[in-house]
Amino acid sequence: MKKVLILFCLLFTSVGFSQTEELEHLNIELAFEKTDTTKVNTCLKIIQLLYDAKDFNKALKYIEQSEKLSSELGYDRGLAETLYFKGLIYNEKENYNNAINEYSKSKALFISLKDTLSIAKIDSRLGIIKIKHGNYKSGIKDALSGVRELEKQQPSGELAKAYKNIAKAYQTIDVLDKSIHFYLKSLDIETNLNDIEGTITSNKHLAKLYLRKKEYYKAIKHYKHILDSPKGEDEALRAEILPKLGGIHLETGEYSIAEDYLTEAITLNRELKIDEGIVLSLNNLASLNIQNSKYELANDQLSEAGNIARIINNKEEELKTYLLTKTLDSITGDFKRAYAMQREYHKLKAKIEASKLKEVMTPIKAFDTPTDNVTDHSAIYDSSTQKSAIALANKEKLSRLKLVFYTLLAAFAVALLFFVPIYLKRNNQLKYTQELEAKNQQIKLQNEAILEQSKHLENINNVKDKLFSIVSHDLKDSLTSTKGFIDLLKEGSLSQAEFQSLLPELSENANNASLLLFNLLNWSKSQMQSLEPKPSLFDIQEVFQEKLKLVEQKIQAKKVSLVDNTTRDFVYADRSMVEIIIQNLLANAVKFCRTEDSITVSNSINDDGKTIISVSDSGIGISKENQRKLFNNNTFSTVGTNNEKGTGLGLTICKELVELNKGRIWVDSEIDKGSTFYIELPKNKVGYPILN
Repeated sequence: MKKVLILFCLLFTSVGFSQTEELEHLNIELAFEKTDTTKVNTCLKIIQLLYDAKDFNKALKYIEQSEKLSSELGYDRGLAETLYFKGLIYNEKENYNNAINEYSKSKALFISLKDTLSIAKIDSRLGIIKIKHGNYKSGIKDALSGVRELEKQQPSGELAKAYKNIAKAYQTIDVLDKSIHFYLKSLDIETNLNDIEGTITSNKHLAKLYLRKKEYYKAIKHYKHILDSPKGEDEALRAEILPKLGGIHLETGEYSIAEDYLTEAITLNRELKIDEGIVLSLNNLASLNIQNSKYELANDQLSEAGNIARIINNKEEELKTYLLTKTLDSITGDFKRAYAMQREYHKLKAKIEASKLKEVMTPIKAFDTPTDNVTDHSAIYDSSTQKSAIALANKEKLSRLKLVFYTLLAAFAVALLFFVPIYLKRNNQLKYTQELEAKNQQIKLQNEAILEQSKHLENINNVKDKLFSIVSHDLKDSLTSTKGFIDLLKEGSLSQAEFQSLLPELSENANNASLLLFNLLNWSKSQMQSLEPKPSLFDIQEVFQEKLKLVEQKIQAKKVSLVDNTTRDFVYADRSMVEIIIQNLLANAVKFCRTEDSITVSNSINDDGKTIISVSDSGIGISKENQRKLFNNNTFSTVGTNNEKGTGLGLTICKELVELNKGRIWVDSEIDKGSTFYIELPKNKVGYPILN
């Protein structure tokens, strides 16, 4: 026993002094301590330091002696702690079978000691191992069991890590809300503990999860938290985050912001030679350039991105490259290459999905990695008799295998002679069929494009016909009436007094004709060739302020009060089209107001994150029957409170323009109580695939 203790001391003092003062001090203490539980506790402190420093091999030497001494002293707590550290190190070395074994032995001791906190830590660790190897249900159950006990204690890094591992498990099985919940809990603890690396990791995962849920502004918030952290100026970290931020702003339609992020991202990643960041930046820049009709530049960027993605085996970015190239080719009319890209896209997508499915379906496996520094002497045999018996058995087994092999080889040769001609014939037929299918698919793509163009042209012609029908009717009436007044004045049939009395009506006719031409010409100017809006982000309050000035004189003439409740808020739409819509609604509000009535304009954000614009008046209101006629394709007009005539074009154009901008328009009105027209418009671009 005395020799063992001396050897024990010598081993600990000769393993080597750490570079840290604390480790050096503990080694000195250990050399002079009595052989009792104090020595084991000091040893555990050294093991903790070595584990934190990831010096696992040296830690295992201390563990071996600590385990031996704890057993000799009957010190269960020391033995339990030692075995727990042993399990931790085996887990770090991916020797999971031995890790589970050591955790289980440690847990049994902690159960006898009624140490619920330590049991919880082990349950959490065991759950994590199961989760890592596909046993999600049982693993999450064990991990949650451990977490519930850890939550009773002071928040710690151990609890944050447990939360994070549960979040990863839920993320793997696509239970996104649960995953977000646990990442947020982990982030909260890491923030309070000032764990910079931990907060960065949690913010990355949260941003990625919010992207999958299409909650883009939440994703932006978490990425910006990373850039605002103490490590935010680290070039490698910025190179990773910037292209992702650029991709999100592409999705929200904020192209100028996206361009700023992506320009910095591609420059930084090229300087640092980070291929992953270069590919992501190139794909996002190509997407931006497709939006801006810079097709040649986008094609060059996609070509480079595809080559790099294949070299570094980044399947996800290669998949995006195929999808973007197919989109680009469809726009530029290269249908043959578009079909080829579509085929490559689906082929690669199938491979990725199959790989993910295999990973998820793989059950927890038995680990055969031998225990480090442990020798099972019972498994070693030196008997020459046994060796001879084994050699003889192996020889007989080899003879039988040879016989079976030659029999199978002969059978295979016969089968080959029979099936090869059939296979060659079938292969030729299959190749012909595939070529035919490829040609049919190419023709189908071309036909779809032609049909789409035909439908588009038909819609253009229908709207143009409708517009000219409206114009020929309303403009003719206004101009004929005005010409009649002028002819009477010219012929001297009107006295000066009669002319003065008819002058307001003449002015109203001129205003009607002016508004009609304003509607028609402005709408034509706003992409009449293609009837496609050119959306951008702009402040809706600015548009209201501009258009209220145009009706200010009419409002004062009628003694109508104006209430402006608009606030600064951005919408994503064609500004010129929205200007036409608001001017028409304001003109209608003034038209149907009586003296001393009021007009209220406002804007707000609804629960779906879209902007609601309203123009309200306390005028004469609209009957239920007439409300149903307002937005029909045919014109509908009534006389205003001062006998103002309508053009019949305004609300028809408003409905067309709102729908072109992916919005909707509706009215709420009661007779003698007034009317409120509502417009819903998006705040960002919807429907274009984001590139992560």
